[in-house]
Amino acid sequence: MADLTSDPVFLARGVSKFFPGVKALEGVSITLAKGSIHALLGENGAGKSTLIKLITGVLRPDEGELFVDGKPVHFTSTRDAIATGIGVVHQERNLIPRFSVGENIMLERLSGRLLKPIDYAEINKEAKRWLDVLGLDLDPSMPVSRLSVAKMQLVEIAKALSLRSRVLLLDEPTASLTPHETVALFALLKKLRDEGVSMIFVSHKLEEVQEICDQVTVLRDGRNACESQSMKGLGRQDLVRLMIGRSEQIPDWQPRDYSAASPVLELEGVATPLGHRDINLTVKRGEIVGLYGLVGAGRTELAKSIMGQYPAIAGTIRLDGKPVTIGSVGDAIHIHKLGYVSEDRKQEGLILLHSVLDNAGITLWRKLARYGGFLTDRTVRNTAEPYIRKLEVRTPSLGQIVGNLSGGNQQKISVAKWLAAGVRLLIVDEPSVGIDIKTKAYLHELLRELSDTGTAVLLITSDMPEMITLADRIVVMNGYRLAGDVPNTRDYAAVSEGIMNLIHKVDAA
Repeated sequence: MADLTSDPVFLARGVSKFFPGVKALEGVSITLAKGSIHALLGENGAGKSTLIKLITGVLRPDEGELFVDGKPVHFTSTRDAIATGIGVVHQERNLIPRFSVGENIMLERLSGRLLKPIDYAEINKEAKRWLDVLGLDLDPSMPVSRLSVAKMQLVEIAKALSLRSRVLLLDEPTASLTPHETVALFALLKKLRDEGVSMIFVSHKLEEVQEICDQVTVLRDGRNACESQSMKGLGRQDLVRLMIGRSEQIPDWQPRDYSAASPVLELEGVATPLGHRDINLTVKRGEIVGLYGLVGAGRTELAKSIMGQYPAIAGTIRLDGKPVTIGSVGDAIHIHKLGYVSEDRKQEGLILLHSVLDNAGITLWRKLARYGGFLTDRTVRNTAEPYIRKLEVRTPSLGQIVGNLSGGNQQKISVAKWLAAGVRLLIVDEPSVGIDIKTKAYLHELLRELSDTGTAVLLITSDMPEMITLADRIVVMNGYRLAGDVPNTRDYAAVSEGIMNLIHKVDAA
């Protein structure tokens, strides 16, 4: 455990950052003790990402000072920050897809001298060492583009660790990880802390913050709600009040019976070229079916097959009782009224160079178009804006470029566009990645309301509390096959034990 009274390894004092029409940060301070894990909390748009960019040299502060080991520093680039021992694992993955795992991990050190040939054997050997530290069984020569989102996240962590950073910033590091992977990561972070590494840990999962962090700084509306306070004596509701100004509201939703409801989606003996076999799955009208599994279980791949990205090579897909062939994603959306909230919002969920309104309304264009295809912003705005407001998207205007928003606000828009679309089946893949606790509650309410109006929902999430909060029934997938169902009694211990027993049963077989 760190001595929190010792000289800080890093200090930001009174830093401010202004953008046109926006005060992203105003007079913010944070003190990072040597050998500590320091939580940085706040709602989406509170200024966390901006502060991280100042600390890592992406942006320069308009006011205030930064200190490393008591000495003022002025970063003009990310390389300046790296040179002082500051590393970062961004929420949005920062890997080069066409490069190998090893090349990405060793990117800063691919060649020691000008014109010196790159020693790929040495690169892969060194990269393998850091993959082993994380317990990640990956071939360093594999292209990053072939990895799942979760494994990309772990490669990002391996890359940061390989730089031997004294200060390590972790922005939502567990967002795409399973509980098992999170336990392994936390063991590693505690080991690094004991070896003197200082970490800033950004997460919306407050149970993780309480488990692993020594200190906490909370931002609200670009200012300090608290600054470098000890975690001792702070409970979950204390943190929530600092973040949003009030206590958390936990819904008391009772189990629902859908035994008599008509099926919206039925998969019977479905197989895909990705490896799925004998998939039998039913989602009924108004039902929220949870699809749980560890990374690599095939959940996202099954969702994309339902959406027509990959064909079904055997079995039958029925929608409202009628056999269908879904030939493309466009057919799934516009003909069959299926929606999909992707876990990878940057690559699949949003058009980053377009506006908030364009992205929120893209699923509505065909539906709302009138008079020979003429479509106005007003018709799109009238339908999409209520969902944008409900999810409290923080944006200067609906004309703001989506790529300029925080990751959490981008996720809100990727969800809002489907809530506005009026689909009959909505597949939501890791819907709350990177969003704050208040917005997560709003999102859960919206999904519940959506199901109450008759929309069928297939929920894919690695967040066990979210799964148990929302799902009426939980189906477990492992190794591209369904392992069985678990009734959701809302008893966290019993349900999670039932899920893991099914996973281990398949593994043993």
